[in-house]
Amino acid sequence: MKKLLILFVALFSLVGTMPGNAASQRTAPTREQKTKRSIMELPLFERAVLIIKKFETLHKPKHWPYVGYGHQVQPGEPYRRGCQLTETQADALLRKDYSKFCALYEKYGKDKYLLAALAYNCGPGVVNKSSVLRLLKSGNRNIFKAYTSHCHYKGKKHKGLLTRRLTELAALFLP
Repeated sequence: MKKLLILFVALFSLVGTMPGNAASQRTAPTREQKTKRSIMELPLFERAVLIIKKFETLHKPKHWPYVGYGHQVQPGEPYRRGCQLTETQADALLRKDYSKFCALYEKYGKDKYLLAALAYNCGPGVVNKSSVLRLLKSGNRNIFKAYTSHCHYKGKKHKGLLTRRLTELAALFLP
């Protein structure tokens, strides 16, 4: 019961930050914004994009070699130290990267969105070796413990990463 409560708290923390949600706007809400919308109304791809944006935030030049929403600059890419991507550029780059991860896990059907979200944050090497992938391959849908174990940073449990994993599970995992 406690795990379920934590999942819902994490999920509802996202609803208030969704574009188009009056609670996320600093100005008076427009007519269109007065209707509260749930992240669960969106397609899985769009849910994942919102979750990644919420937890990565738009990186500044001081975060080099990361630009946009956590894209790690690779050799040969046109990004240079000190560059700041616009919201539109960062969104396009996020969608391009996330699409690649979705394609990588295409054979896992509806689970590709969850696996791609984890790969976006931890890298596909971590996901490919994970017990999450092993459980899903075997048909075992009981992945809560395995998925939420990916919340450590420098060897210590990180509260923000746990919240991210719980949010991803609540919004992207279809039992």
